[in-house]
Amino acid sequence: MSTQAVKTRGRTNSKAAPHPLALELTRLLGGHKVLSSSGERRMYSYDAIVMGVVPVCVVLPECTADVVLAVRAANAAGLPIVGRGAASGLSGGAAPTVPSLVLSFTRMTTLRIDPARREAQAQAGVVTAAISEAARPHGLVYPPDPASFRTSTIGGNLAENAGGPMCFKYGVSGDYVKALEFVDADGEVHHLTRDAYDLAGLLIGSEGTLGLITEATLRLSTPARFTRTLMSSFASVGQAADAVSGAIAAGAVPAKLEFMDGACLGAVEDYLHLGLPREAGALLLIDTDGNDLETVEGELELVEHACVRNGGTVRRAANDADAASLWQARRSVSPALGRIRPQRMNEDIVVPRSVLSEVVREIEALGKASGLNVVQFGHIGDGNLHPNILFDPRTESEEAVHALAQQIASVAIRHGGVLSGEHGIGSMKLAFMAEAIDPVTLAVLRDVKQALDPEGHLNPGKVLPDAVQDGAGSSHA
Repeated sequence: MSTQAVKTRGRTNSKAAPHPLALELTRLLGGHKVLSSSGERRMYSYDAIVMGVVPVCVVLPECTADVVLAVRAANAAGLPIVGRGAASGLSGGAAPTVPSLVLSFTRMTTLRIDPARREAQAQAGVVTAAISEAARPHGLVYPPDPASFRTSTIGGNLAENAGGPMCFKYGVSGDYVKALEFVDADGEVHHLTRDAYDLAGLLIGSEGTLGLITEATLRLSTPARFTRTLMSSFASVGQAADAVSGAIAAGAVPAKLEFMDGACLGAVEDYLHLGLPREAGALLLIDTDGNDLETVEGELELVEHACVRNGGTVRRAANDADAASLWQARRSVSPALGRIRPQRMNEDIVVPRSVLSEVVREIEALGKASGLNVVQFGHIGDGNLHPNILFDPRTESEEAVHALAQQIASVAIRHGGVLSGEHGIGSMKLAFMAEAIDPVTLAVLRDVKQALDPEGHLNPGKVLPDAVQDGAGSSHA
């Protein structure tokens, strides 16, 4: 637990009377759906990265009607509302910035599979992996697979528009949404499809600042019949990036194309002892897939040739078990890094593939110059990199960490990239938004927020900086 968390616990009076909103929600919903003790509330004050403000109370809705009642009660009490899933987010999106009502959707877990329509209807609290598990007996699969897919919920995935290793070929969460149900800032229920102005698309990736997604209708796919896996190690991150660009230029469209630098390799090997090449400066993990084995093998050869041309040492997975072991390494990066430093700032930049080599080299150089521990990994196939700054706030300067994060963000922007591919802006990247987005566009985004949440009650302090922070007015008129 961070020092900030310890301080928060010290200030909290565990014997304080419940907030009037907690009493009202208990009357409306029943005590089993409302958490009001200090210990219970504290558990809902943070996500996987950020420690926020302890909420006033927490509601565990079991249906959309519960959400409606909770939103209206919070409005009457003049309190903001923060939606929350499994809290596996990496940008502070689910951590309250002010005293708020937290709505935790983990009890909204109804899931229905319609094999004839190739659809899944999932409430917001359905765990992502459960969708494919339920669809598999029908010969179907839900492709989005964020690293947290065994714990994260579909509501959180859609709030962040999460991706995963398969996003390069198969797309991100929002690409599979056919319809949404959401509750707006006034407590009204809406049902949206992907036509007209595509309001559903606007809510996806909005991090609960425009509405609270309660249910989604998702498109399912037929899984590929054949998959082949390859691992390639390189002396440097630049070589790995050059190999990626070369493989894609040659016509390869891998199902998965993931990257880890040498620091990640060492951390994972210390954690799991998988026999990874510790001496390597970077590692690529690649899957090719399809329904024609000759095409799948041919595509893997394109990737293999690109890796070898750029100095890579190549190993093909011998069988499914061997492939699963290789991918276990990539999925274990986050817990492995947690063993090195107690905290980390997880960046989530996206840059054009044409500048991948230059960008990863620049970030590597920035990390060395800063004296901080910087590692890089991510979905390099679509230019989505996750530079992580690992630090211990007891011995390392948080100001230096934020300064380095600003430099990394600036690298992405300078090379024509963006601040986030899938982790969201949350509260962590607010300081960078004025640099990343021009004032006219920021004003338009504020107008959208004003139209859907005029009182600013939904997840305040996230995504958009206050106008005063960037010197802009509240309107572009």
